[in-house]
Amino acid sequence: MTSILIVGAGSAGCVLAARLSADPARSVRVFEAGPAFPTMGQLPYELLDPNSLPVGPESRLVWRYQGNLVRGKLIGGSGAINGSYFVRPPAADFAAWSSVAGPRWSFEAVLPVFCDLEDDRDFGWAPGHGVGGPIPISRTRDFTAFGAEFAQRCTAAGFPEIPDLNAPTGSDGFGRVPLTVSNGLRSGPAVTHLYPAMHRPNLTITGDTTVTRLLLRGNRVIGVEWAGGRTYADQIVVCAGAIESAALLIRSGIGPEAQLRSLGIEVVQPAPVGAWCTDHPEIGVEFPDDQPAEPAVPLEYVLEIDDLELRPYTRMFTPGLRRIGVALMHPESSGELTLASADPRVPARIDHRYLHSDRDRARLREGAALTADLLGRRIDPIDDAWLHTNLGTSQHLSGTCRMGAADDERAVVDELGRVHGIEALTVADLSIVPVPLRRGPQATTVMLATAIADHMVV
Repeated sequence: MTSILIVGAGSAGCVLAARLSADPARSVRVFEAGPAFPTMGQLPYELLDPNSLPVGPESRLVWRYQGNLVRGKLIGGSGAINGSYFVRPPAADFAAWSSVAGPRWSFEAVLPVFCDLEDDRDFGWAPGHGVGGPIPISRTRDFTAFGAEFAQRCTAAGFPEIPDLNAPTGSDGFGRVPLTVSNGLRSGPAVTHLYPAMHRPNLTITGDTTVTRLLLRGNRVIGVEWAGGRTYADQIVVCAGAIESAALLIRSGIGPEAQLRSLGIEVVQPAPVGAWCTDHPEIGVEFPDDQPAEPAVPLEYVLEIDDLELRPYTRMFTPGLRRIGVALMHPESSGELTLASADPRVPARIDHRYLHSDRDRARLREGAALTADLLGRRIDPIDDAWLHTNLGTSQHLSGTCRMGAADDERAVVDELGRVHGIEALTVADLSIVPVPLRRGPQATTVMLATAIADHMVV
């Protein structure tokens, strides 16, 4: 029996564990740094309530990093605590992706994967969609007053309504957000993939276990080290997310040579881990509103305008204020992840380098001005200082272990997530996405994990 060890039971890890363990000839074990609730019945209700975002300062279910970055630290990962937004990137993103990593990542190649995953309750019958897949997708029908007003203002401003934001042919306009919500419950990958597979005798989930280092023999990975000891396997798949996957590789001697030497880590395989990453900078445009917040999913509508996405958040982030997020979905600026210490207890550092590009600043100023016009309000002046004051993140970091050919100086893994120069080691999460994505990454993460699992040869 082939043994596979998966590091991380987040969105990608849940999908990989379920699909790989479907073959009884494989023994699959998953290590998760956060809690791994044994059954769905033991999940705290806040994890099933799509109106809840359990990421506040009191939450023990997240990793925290500088710059107000948070990531899910529990079975299901960020897919267990996010806003359930499940939107596909446009075809142009996959054209850019396939130009870097080959035709298996073209839109034509990944569309059937998206379709097979879907159980779209609104458009499953339509071309380019699916019905009967594991992931329920629906769109809000009963809107909050704020959501309904936003839609009215978009119509009055001349923006078309897009019935289906996941349609294969995308266009600008506003539309209802596709959500992974079923019967009023959040349905992240732990719910849709992992829990239905938990009964398999060849699948073991171990929570509260942080993997600190990969074990290598020459250029082959043979296991992992964790606080309680060492575990060996024939194949290791790292699914710890864009931050922790990169950090684990660097701590294991796979990373930029100068950084490894400065940290006192033996160089096993020089690789540009963390040298390139991207996220969606987001400007918060706030305005007074004394109406009480209504129970609702965080986003009912979004407005898409080329590489800008306007998000009317239904929840009050600040009492007495409403917020529209202006997110730049295809920034020119890219960032870098580094380690300050080889100690796994010291968080990685992420320098987003937001707003380094003149174009990025110009686009965000345009988006803020458009938002003000849409609301019939005035922001003056919308200059660089104002942008920096109101700058935030969409929490969509990707690309720290970038995919590409072996001769690509920025690539860490090949087209199937296999680490260049290291045998039996695969990375399969957002860290390997090689281009900025124009939509939130949850749908892409699940598609990516599915595609890699189905092509793994072990």
